[in-house]
Order: sequence, then C-alpha cells, then structure tokens
Amino acid sequence: MRPHRALNTLAGIAGVAILLTLAGCGKSPSASSAPAGSEGAAGGGDTHAPLVVGFSQIGAESDWRRANTDSIQSEAKKRGIDLRFSDAQQKKENQIKAIRSFIAQGVDVISFSPVVETGFEQVLEEAKKAGIPVVLSDRAVDVSDPTLYKCFIGSDFVEEGRRAAQWFIDHTEGDVKVAELVGTPGSAPALDRAEGFREAIKDVPRIQIVWSQSGNFTRTEGKKAFQAFLKSPEAKGVGALYAHNDDMAIGAIQAIKEAGLKPGVDIKIVSIDAVKEAFKAMIAGELNCTVECNPLIGPQLFDLIEKVARGEEIPHRVKVDEEVFTQDVAADLIDSRQY
Repeated sequence: MRPHRALNTLAGIAGVAILLTLAGCGKSPSASSAPAGSEGAAGGGDTHAPLVVGFSQIGAESDWRRANTDSIQSEAKKRGIDLRFSDAQQKKENQIKAIRSFIAQGVDVISFSPVVETGFEQVLEEAKKAGIPVVLSDRAVDVSDPTLYKCFIGSDFVEEGRRAAQWFIDHTEGDVKVAELVGTPGSAPALDRAEGFREAIKDVPRIQIVWSQSGNFTRTEGKKAFQAFLKSPEAKGVGALYAHNDDMAIGAIQAIKEAGLKPGVDIKIVSIDAVKEAFKAMIAGELNCTVECNPLIGPQLFDLIEKVARGEEIPHRVKVDEEVFTQDVAADLIDSRQY
C-alpha cells in the first residue's frame, strides 16, 4: 500500500501507522501472487512462488514419447514446479506458438523437445531477448548461435545408429540387403540414427541399405510403408530391417506376418527405444535386437532446469546412459521395464 503524499504532519504519521500494520500481517507479494493451491519447491510452508517452467512436447506418437511425458510431468509435480505443458501434436508451428506463449507468460525457464532440428532460431532469439533461458530435451536444434539455449539433455542418436548396425555386422554373414524405416524427416533422431548406421557399415561392403522410407516414428505409418515395400520389386532379396524406433518396427512386424513371412527369421530386425512392446516382440522371436533410448529423463532434466534458474553453470551437453538388448535377455528383463 502506498500512502498519498502528506500535506501535513498528522497525515504523514497516519500513513506510517498503516504501513506498520500491514507489515505486521506477515504478507508478501510473492505469497499473494502464487497460484491458488500451489506450493514452493521447498515445501514446509515456503511462501515463495514456485519455479514456473514452460515445456513443449512433440506429441504422443509412441510409447516412448508417452513415457517421456509422464517422467517430466510426474517429476515436476514431485518438486512443486509450476509446469506449463503444451502438446505440439508433431507440428513445428504449434511448438513455436507455444514457446512464444511461454515468453508472454514470463515463465522462469523454457524447455522443449523440438519436432525437427531447424526453424527455431528466431523464437529462441526472442526468448534470449526476454531473458528466459532454454533447456532442450531429447532432441537438439540446428542454430548458428549455440548460446541461444543453455543445455541439451538427451541420447546420443548417432551412437544408437552405430549400435544397431553393429548387431547386423556381428550376427549376419554374407551379403545383407537392409531396408530402413526412417523417423520424422528433418528430426534430430532420424538424421543422426541414419548417420550412425551408415558410418558403422561404410567399411563393411557386404551390408547395404537398398530402401529407405519414413514411417514418421509411428506404428501405423511404419506398417503402411513396409506393406508397400514388401509388394515392390525392391523387396527381392532383402533380409534385414533397421527401424529408427520400436513402434515402426512393430508395425513392420505386422506387415511381414500378413505377407506370410517370419519376422526375426526371414527378415532380421533391429530397432531403437527398448520399450516393453519391443521386449514382448523379442520374446516371441519377432524382433532380434533393440537399442535403448531412455525416456525417463525427468529427474535429470529438472536438476538442470533448477540450476539454470539459480544462475549456476551447467554443461552444454548432457548424455543419457543406455544399453543394447537382445532376444536372449528379453524374458529376464521385461518385468523391470518401466515403459
């Protein structure tokens, strides 16, 4: 409360008395401005407003993505963070709109998993100008100025591609024609997983990619693309499938069975993510190997976000630990899979 300018001594004394009375109530601007029912991250009656984080997710295109969203939302709730969540439904324009909305809201930190690598430079410049730090989650962006974001936490997609290729190198003999189901065109995992696989087989001429088509990281599109492939002349002699994620591989498995072939036998299959459905497919002998891409990064992500909010220095790149799983371990490990 601000008293009017005093015109006499008595009015000035009255104004001071009113201010002292308000101070005695123990109220603070941060306490009154906090959302109803919210608590600070520290809990225990902390009257400070919670950390406000705007997060734009790609969508819900796969089991992996849904597990990733759950990890982020549950960790934010656990820490008492005010998470402003937006689902981009796999559209870059929706994501840019959401980020601009976060800037207008004046959130403390912005985080997002970019649908594709390019096209975010301008909106990231807007966030930087507004003084709002950005932390990338799961996927990277291609920008001319790397200071437009504080940190990227995610998997090494190139290494995942290398690991997928290594399974074919180690477990096949003779000439191997490989079909490839690619993820969303222009996305970091699609580009990097393709790069890593090709890098690993460049000195192994017996293994060649003879067909490559996007399945957009979805089971439905993966099945549709592979159905068309199996009916084409290009399918002749193909004995291997490299899928950029498990959902596309599972869609392809359905197409292979409908074509009267045995997935995992007639066509060897390696995919990426290591979701529980992939373990079921390995137990059934229909998937040969899955390379882990860990979606449960909520705790690591918010560790970084909280440090950024406090102004602490953090690494520009943080990797997630991952493994490779094959049919021989699937039955023993499936119950331990959280997604």
